[in-house]
Amino acid sequence: MAVSQVNLRYAMGVNMDQQDIILSAKDIEVKFDLRGQILTAIRGVSLDIYRGETLAIVGESGSGKSVFTKTFNGLLDANGRISEGELLYHGENLAQYKKEKQWLKIRGHEIAMIMQEPMTSLNPLKTIGEQIVEAIRIRDKKLSLQEAKKEALGYLKEVGIKDPERRYGQYPHEFSGGMRQRVVIAIAVACKPKILICDEPTTALDVTIQAQILKVLKEMKEKHSLTIIFITHDLGVVASVADRIAVMYAGDIIEIGMTEEIFFDPRHPYTWALLSSMPQLGIKGEDLFSIQGNPPNLFTEIKGDAFAPRNPHALKIDYQKRPPYFEVSATHKAKTWLLDPRAPKVEKPAGIARLRELKAN
Repeated sequence: MAVSQVNLRYAMGVNMDQQDIILSAKDIEVKFDLRGQILTAIRGVSLDIYRGETLAIVGESGSGKSVFTKTFNGLLDANGRISEGELLYHGENLAQYKKEKQWLKIRGHEIAMIMQEPMTSLNPLKTIGEQIVEAIRIRDKKLSLQEAKKEALGYLKEVGIKDPERRYGQYPHEFSGGMRQRVVIAIAVACKPKILICDEPTTALDVTIQAQILKVLKEMKEKHSLTIIFITHDLGVVASVADRIAVMYAGDIIEIGMTEEIFFDPRHPYTWALLSSMPQLGIKGEDLFSIQGNPPNLFTEIKGDAFAPRNPHALKIDYQKRPPYFEVSATHKAKTWLLDPRAPKVEKPAGIARLRELKAN
């Protein structure tokens, strides 16, 4: 499993200071005005993101992963707003930005985003080369067209596009899904951002192409000194790329730790359920594990642990009081009353032990 230099220091207990934090969310709350009702999509989330790391944010659809990260570069829908909290980047509180002009200094230049479906990011009427050049010249207006073209060809080569001179003049429809995703990565990196948010970038791709795209992202991270935030519902996808994993449920980060801690020593019952749902843990002849029940209604106030109604190990207090973070280690914490010293001991699902066996083999 991947370990960046920053997180290697973190895992070894070396004190991290403010210089290591590139982006810090503090008690972020996001609300949406929908059909005369208020939906609370993000419920007081705090998270420090370290320079040079790959952080994976995982959870079911609707858990708040994309909404949370869209606050980082001002891409919330018009009816959504940051209602509370701070979002600190280089001394600026991005949560206070109200004008598009302010966000244009951040979006792309400082914090770029890759979406799940590349065709939503590419203009079908412009060649691939034109679109990369456009990103380069927005970043650096002094560059000539020829200089920008040379740079664009370099980015195409970096992301693994063969015969970049020919591909430069082609249109998005002439590329496969995997090739289009490589182009989107090239455009994002051409803006020279510090942080790259990857929102389900491999979900629509087959397993082989998925692995290739993950490899490209790892290579681009190292070459361009990127900090990557990887959003996915599939824990298996991030096993080989993430340094840390944050698990989201119902608009809250309920567990966070180093990748090995989340995979081999998870503590929140929701994380247990996510891991148990991985196809790799399936047993021949048996149905795959699925999480029973539905996420809570975010139009209403959530009391206690939001996962309690779906948690077979829920305690009485889970329905009454929201759990705080309990520290498992210096790098690992989880919001579950099962970590309270007074809680009964509960065995982790058998699938978690099978993960250790798979690792050993």
